[in-house]
Amino acid sequence: MALLKDMERPNRQIETVYFMEAGIASVVAVQSDETRVEVGLIGREGMSGIAVVLGGDQSPHSTYIQVAGEAQRITINELRKAMRASEALHGLLLKFAHAFMVQTAQTAIANARAHIDQRLARWILMAHDRTGNTDLPLTHEFLALMPGVRRAGVTEALQSLKRKKLIDTGRNQIMMLNRKGIERAAGHSYGLPEKEYRRLIG
Repeated sequence: MALLKDMERPNRQIETVYFMEAGIASVVAVQSDETRVEVGLIGREGMSGIAVVLGGDQSPHSTYIQVAGEAQRITINELRKAMRASEALHGLLLKFAHAFMVQTAQTAIANARAHIDQRLARWILMAHDRTGNTDLPLTHEFLALMPGVRRAGVTEALQSLKRKKLIDTGRNQIMMLNRKGIERAAGHSYGLPEKEYRRLIG
């Protein structure tokens, strides 16, 4: 799963569903003027193709790889057969869909209410949850998807977290130094979707 690989394109039929094993996929809302805002992350805890689980075959969102990795894939026809054959499987995938919708709702709240430092801390925590790596890539693609924020604003937020010795930065990279401290920096913007995921799936 190479960087920027398309998994779903807006308003196009989904043909393949991916179950991530490593790396991160970004789910990105796309407006008619091509404005793009990241609304969710999917990693080893989840899958693409939530529209298929819910009975549809396409989404208005774009989904593509933001951190290169690996995945298992299945055609939507085979996935539908599997869900029809196993009520337990369908139920589990529906639980993930619910947890992901909670994540996107919390992203909307964070984008509307949280300071850029909190939002960046939240993103670092979510990326760490999905990769298990303390060294995280910080791509220009990510910077462009931080909604309503100039890149200079993201740079200032990075420097703020760095001064507090919560992270260090390298070329296109963030190194997590103090997860508990980053959780405190994220405040209420982080934790609810993660709690809901654990409640539903474990």
